[in-house]
Amino acid sequence: MAQRFSHMAETLTGSEIIRLGNEISRRIKAGERIFNLTIGDFDPGIFPIPNTLKRLIQECYDKGLTNYPPADGILELREAVSQFLNNSLKTGFKPSEIQVAGGARPLIYTIFRTLLDPGDAVVFPVPSWNNNHYCHLVGARPLVVQTLPEDNFMPRAQQLEPLLREATLLALCSPLNPTGTSFTRQQLQEICGLVLEENRRRKSGQKPLYLLYDQIYWPLMPSDLEHHHPLALLPDLAPFTVYVDGISKSLAATGLRVGWASGPEPLIQRMRAILGHIGAWAPRAEQSAVADYLGRSSEVSEFLQHINREISSRQNAFYEGLKGLQDKGYPVQVIQPTGAIYLSVRWAVRGAQTPAGKVLHTASDIAEYLLAEASVAVVPFTAFGLPPDTDWFRISVGTCRLQDIPEILESIENSLSHLSFLAN
Repeated sequence: MAQRFSHMAETLTGSEIIRLGNEISRRIKAGERIFNLTIGDFDPGIFPIPNTLKRLIQECYDKGLTNYPPADGILELREAVSQFLNNSLKTGFKPSEIQVAGGARPLIYTIFRTLLDPGDAVVFPVPSWNNNHYCHLVGARPLVVQTLPEDNFMPRAQQLEPLLREATLLALCSPLNPTGTSFTRQQLQEICGLVLEENRRRKSGQKPLYLLYDQIYWPLMPSDLEHHHPLALLPDLAPFTVYVDGISKSLAATGLRVGWASGPEPLIQRMRAILGHIGAWAPRAEQSAVADYLGRSSEVSEFLQHINREISSRQNAFYEGLKGLQDKGYPVQVIQPTGAIYLSVRWAVRGAQTPAGKVLHTASDIAEYLLAEASVAVVPFTAFGLPPDTDWFRISVGTCRLQDIPEILESIENSLSHLSFLAN
């Protein structure tokens, strides 16, 4: 008898990014030399977590902090997060408005589960990370806005406005995965104004329009740029706005699994009940250590300055190198990054013929060619909601050594020069 599962499970697709990253890792372990620019992670040998945080975690395990934590996170961590956010972003969150979990993923899922009934509509831009899958998991109806490279792939208020009236949730992220770009103050101000206007229009008893603001990358921005977020621009949005944040990216601590959501207390209470049943808690020892570490403001600031310098140096090296290829006449386009650990790159080579005689028709064809000819692995924007004929890709610098970038760029140039319409 054939096994049958729920319709949701049978129709759910796995993460293309994880699949691709795992395949590249397998090939590297088998001995291939590949420049892996796929996964949105950090190589601990290049980007280790802060030494003090590492020591604090070890001390917490030595103290025996290995039992269940509270469902909403230990009070010390929620107090530390509250103070950290309020000092850094002027948000005004109380500890009771903080929900801790094992990273951002279970928090985003729980927000979707808390706010949405089957059939409720979610507005989100593409390219973006996983909103389509979260909609599938909870039976929500996706209303997708395809953004434009000339807007740095950030959504404009005019694009979102026609869809907000039928939506329950607007899901935004800045700095944005996969693009490495972020909202300007004016862009976000206009969108937040629409959300507030829509909520004032809705009648009593009708679900509000909520705003999910994923800002997990906010500490990772060039020093001359400012992170903009909804409550700093329109404090009246507080009843309708929930943030997602954590240490995964800012402290290069993706495997420690400590994240938090912050928002109105009634929403946080309902999220807590769901997470209590799921059990997606951050480990108690890590929670205690992070609480201690966040209280060391000078050390946190020093580490963030360090990691930003390291990330920016890699982003800038790729940006300048790829711009150089464009200036040489290669069909390359790259967007100046303004945050996170990514760059948006276009290889406009669809229709080109490889030395083996294959014509490149799709994003997958281009990715496979770069991997075969340049030993460079990148993620096409098809993994983030764009159609197969896109020629835009994500480069991730979290596992990249700065000294390798000239070789990577040279290898990319050589592979492009071997395409038929670029032959010298």
